[in-house]
Amino acid sequence: MDLLLKGKTALITGASKGIGLAAAHAFATEGCHLHLAARSRDALESARVELARAFGVQVTAHVLDLSISENVVELGRRAAHVDILINNAGEVPSGPIEALSEADWRRGYDLKLFGYIGLTREIYAHMKARGDGVIINDIGNSGENWDANYIAGTTGNAALMAFTRALGGQSLDFGVRVVGVNPGPVETDRMLKINKRRALDLYGDESRHEELRAKYPGGRPATTKEVADLMVFLASPRAAYITGTVVTIDGGIASRGSIIKERSVNHA
Repeated sequence: MDLLLKGKTALITGASKGIGLAAAHAFATEGCHLHLAARSRDALESARVELARAFGVQVTAHVLDLSISENVVELGRRAAHVDILINNAGEVPSGPIEALSEADWRRGYDLKLFGYIGLTREIYAHMKARGDGVIINDIGNSGENWDANYIAGTTGNAALMAFTRALGGQSLDFGVRVVGVNPGPVETDRMLKINKRRALDLYGDESRHEELRAKYPGGRPATTKEVADLMVFLASPRAAYITGTVVTIDGGIASRGSIIKERSVNHA
């Protein structure tokens, strides 16, 4: 299927690794030019060179810490013309409320919650003026499946879900779509960090984190490519009437009503 994205330009934050890097590959495969933002200069430059060489698209790197408001505004200025914005940069600390300081909460929210809102505010204004554009927020299924052991992430993600629905419910009147993606566990370095924390909370031993994988639907987490492919479809004109909603990609975890649950047994 031709997703009709060739020649479009996408801005992807958190693009040096994980879902962000997978999204960069997915959009480049469709012929999109890229603006990539992240804090890691070496990893971002490596991605820029690889993507430009492999796909023949224009790739611009922006080494910025998007937890700083001035950098968000600057990135919005540099990439004001983009057709697609993928808000992906963010790492909210894991753990129960007793384990997190106020500084932990604020540090996580400055990058993810306020980073997403701030960059959306900057880019949305330009898209609205042009009458065209797509914004996709990579959020996380804990926003709909509340988890006391990831309380900061649960709370922040729920806020981003509401933000996405509120803005996306109106945005199509101005030719812009705003959509959220809620991944569950995804095979990334961040998932490993979260699972070590969860194993510590559940078992008192972070080295038992591998035991958690078997409890996921299908006995595995999602791949970054699966999440990126969903983003590409949602950003495409093939999804032109999808806005103000959040699409969950978690193997059914949110429908089970728990983050990790014993796998069901087929009693036939």
